[in-house]
Amino acid sequence: MNAPAANTWSAYPDARGRFGDYGGRYVAETLMPLVLELDGAYRAAKGDPAFQAELDDFLTHYVGRPSPLYFAERLTAHHAGNGAKGGGCARIWFKRDELNHTGAHKINNCMGQILLARRMGRTRIIAETGAGQHGVATATVCARFGLPCVIYMGATDVERQKPNVFRMRLLGAEIVPVTSGRGTLKDAMNEAMRDWVTNVEDTYYLIGTAAGPHPYPAMVRDFQAVIGREARAQMLERAGKLPDACVASIGGGSNAIGLFHPFLEDDVRLIGIEAAGHGLTSGQHAASMTGGRPGVLHGNKTYLLQDDDGQILDAHSISAGLDYPGIGPEHAWLKDSGRAEYRTATDMEALAAFQECARLEGIIPALEPAHALARVGEIAREVGRGGDVVLNMCGRGDKDIYTVADALAGHADHPAETKL
Repeated sequence: MNAPAANTWSAYPDARGRFGDYGGRYVAETLMPLVLELDGAYRAAKGDPAFQAELDDFLTHYVGRPSPLYFAERLTAHHAGNGAKGGGCARIWFKRDELNHTGAHKINNCMGQILLARRMGRTRIIAETGAGQHGVATATVCARFGLPCVIYMGATDVERQKPNVFRMRLLGAEIVPVTSGRGTLKDAMNEAMRDWVTNVEDTYYLIGTAAGPHPYPAMVRDFQAVIGREARAQMLERAGKLPDACVASIGGGSNAIGLFHPFLEDDVRLIGIEAAGHGLTSGQHAASMTGGRPGVLHGNKTYLLQDDDGQILDAHSISAGLDYPGIGPEHAWLKDSGRAEYRTATDMEALAAFQECARLEGIIPALEPAHALARVGEIAREVGRGGDVVLNMCGRGDKDIYTVADALAGHADHPAETKL
């Protein structure tokens, strides 16, 4: 696929909701009026200064934006290999979206969509969640505005994300465990879409990632782009220049596209890190762009893990938020066009990076950004001394401590850097 002409990256998707060959609206006939209504409502809200002013006010005074840009001095020195500040590699910076209210980037999108749902007169909110952070953020905004909330969550994820399940229930959400398939994010999204098509009159489906039928991929990206806009301004203020590279973990891709989008027309490398699970050759991973091919799922065309007959394969990642067999369509387009790079990190590499970050920087990351942390050192060395790399610290690790403890207990013979 050819890259678009200069200065046109930000114009996508097109009127059909397409990013090149990807995206679109692949939905049941009964849902088409809903997605068209949503598209019109979002375009009207996007052009309304009063809507943006209300959103900005909540992002500032409720969510806690802007999130800080933090120079990870000890992690930089560690990867430089000689202990000197910034020594043999680029400086590593964290865009600290884990400091947002609810502990992740998900609240940015949820706040935007709940304001849109209210503008549309919807009185019931549904959502899907994997790691639980989107579920918590959805439950939070529903509590704030007094709206009933139903969260679909895979039964496997209910078990491995118990702290977030408790938080959602405390906030008043109804949790519906999904037992079909492997009981993970894909299955939760399937059930949420079935609910939506059944309750078309009063229900708003608050999708958490930059996937699904148009306008969701563009809308979620737009609400998450506050991350990249802030990081861009903060780097210019603190370093006097743009970063050389931006790095983020990739599941469905909302945190990554939120960081990447404001840099699309700049000379900045954009690097997403997929979950390689037990390894790409094991068949137990969630690296849809590295190990998948184009297909259609959840209303959009994108890269998917699938068999020779086009049946969707189960994904695996130790991180519930990356355990999805697809990717947002804009990422698929950026991959094929060459504008962004995509690499992988295994479960064990993420576990090692999780501990390394905690011990070197006093920051306990979620397992999602731990995958990006597993590759940030090699990227910083590639960029070299005098350069700058921004990593999106998209979530904090409170929710993952039991998963990590169990994983490390099960690998007692692993090298010391992955033992507590």
